[in-house]
Amino acid sequence: MDATIAVLAGDGIGPEVTQEAVRVLQVVADRFGHRFTFVDGIVGGRAIDETGEPLPEETLGLAVKADAILFGAVGGPKWDDPQAKVRPEQAILGLRKHLGLFANIRPVRVFPGLESASPLRPEIVRDVDLVFVRETTGGLYFGPREEGTERAYDTMLYTRPEVERVVRLAAEMARRRRGYLVSVDKANVLAASRLWRHVATEVVQREFPDVRFEHVLVDAMAMHLIRRPRDFDVIVTGNMFGDILTDEASVLPGSMGMLPSATLGEMKNRHGHPHGLYEPIHGSAPDIAGQGIANPLASILSAALLLRHSLGLEKEAQAVEQAVEHVLAQGLRTPDIAGVGENTRVVSTTEMGKAVAEAVG
Repeated sequence: MDATIAVLAGDGIGPEVTQEAVRVLQVVADRFGHRFTFVDGIVGGRAIDETGEPLPEETLGLAVKADAILFGAVGGPKWDDPQAKVRPEQAILGLRKHLGLFANIRPVRVFPGLESASPLRPEIVRDVDLVFVRETTGGLYFGPREEGTERAYDTMLYTRPEVERVVRLAAEMARRRRGYLVSVDKANVLAASRLWRHVATEVVQREFPDVRFEHVLVDAMAMHLIRRPRDFDVIVTGNMFGDILTDEASVLPGSMGMLPSATLGEMKNRHGHPHGLYEPIHGSAPDIAGQGIANPLASILSAALLLRHSLGLEKEAQAVEQAVEHVLAQGLRTPDIAGVGENTRVVSTTEMGKAVAEAVG
């Protein structure tokens, strides 16, 4: 396969971790006979400094033409002025808008040997392997609103097509995994959730009769994630509920440095797969930037998602994920997970990336 990947490394530790993901993707290309072309674009705070815009037109053009986007992280104290009209985070919103990225995919997996990194008991998090699918262009964050000092409101607005497309994507994913899909809402109170539940039921019953499906109220799901996270496979939900629940679920593996994500849209790339943006869920962490201690595994695992969803290379994606599991089993740890497990050795960002690349090769 010949594929073009836009690399938008951003700020802080973004360039450091993204560099290791690119290293791994290059090894994947060599091993499996592909040709990946990486095109770099400036984004976030660095782009503001150089062009005055967090998402310059040239960078947006690169992103649109590419088959997928590998994203680092944006932001930092330098650009934290709350009165500023342009902020680094606007780059991500701009990419979502122009590419129609409506579904955030966030796998949550506890790798063997890292159970003690979680604040929960090891027997609760052992073998956790679930995926959140969060709708990202509708709901409470995008509905009509009014701001004021005496009265204010936000509106949770969803339409049938918005619910259909994200539930369909989640059901297709469940079908490829363990065949179990849970939809999370607040249908006992909210009209928008009752529409969500009605449409979700229709889609799954009509198009995915082989997928086991149930509804769970959001408050119950918040409890289930802590008490019995191993019971779940794919979880689909709206924008606000997904925002909260995915942050809660991020504590299960014990470090944000282990968690990748993908945001997919309806736009197809030249290979007929969804155009997507792939990024670690952690931020730019400017306090540790340049020290060589950031964990690159979330970025490397995001590259695996890129291979799977935007390039259709399942075997290659599994090779990357198995390589990550292998180096962790060998006891390699970055400082954020140092001391977790037996016979461990703390390594730098670059050393961890090289180890994964060698395991892939």
